[in-house]
Amino acid sequence: MAAARTLLLVLLAWPAATAATATARDSLLNVCMDAKHHKTRPGPEGQLYGQCVLWKENACCTANTSLEAHQDQSYLYNFNWDHCGAMPEKCKRHFIQDTCLYECSPNLGPWIEQTDTSWRKERILHVPLCREDCEQWWEDCQDAVTCKVNWHKGWNWTTGTNQCPRGAMCQKFKFVFPTAAALCEQVWSHSYRYTPHHRGSGRCIQMWFDPAQGNPNVAVARYYALGAAAGPPLPVLLALLPPALLALL
Repeated sequence: MAAARTLLLVLLAWPAATAATATARDSLLNVCMDAKHHKTRPGPEGQLYGQCVLWKENACCTANTSLEAHQDQSYLYNFNWDHCGAMPEKCKRHFIQDTCLYECSPNLGPWIEQTDTSWRKERILHVPLCREDCEQWWEDCQDAVTCKVNWHKGWNWTTGTNQCPRGAMCQKFKFVFPTAAALCEQVWSHSYRYTPHHRGSGRCIQMWFDPAQGNPNVAVARYYALGAAAGPPLPVLLALLPPALLALL
């Protein structure tokens, strides 16, 4: 009798567990992180500027933020791309696109983590970038120059903008970041993760896409949200039950 009661409880709890899983999954979709310039919730932004226009149909950034993302030194973070001399335009466009993705994308929910800083309460961690995006980023930036591996911290801010710390040597990217994976993963404290997945695979976030074809990152976020939130399916739960309980079915 006790065994039958236990089995009944498992079966009765399954719909509630399934509903909780769906709720947890949905909470990771179409969201904006709690950070310095992000909107509270995503929505249309018809006037997004330049490279950020990819997200105009549904964005976490405002038009002003998208404009500032293209400035060599903007009010967003007072960050100067040209800290070791002028960054080549073909390299800079990747950092602009990286900024647009970070500020505008509503599809980064599965990788949002809590953080404790003065300028944001949430950050992204280990976002799986498509192989082509990382490799083209490295290819176009390999001869650009920098003095630091991790651009999130360790700068000299005495002038109000980032300068190389004392004693740091400016070197080409290809020596500071010897591989595409090193660049994507290290430059922003592992915000991104290099993957072997290709654009269009549905398994990696694209920095670049054709908005006329829709935003491919919607499906990618859903794929990872489902994997992160889903519990074991009912057949798996039943397989874990003792044979005596299964015999009651």
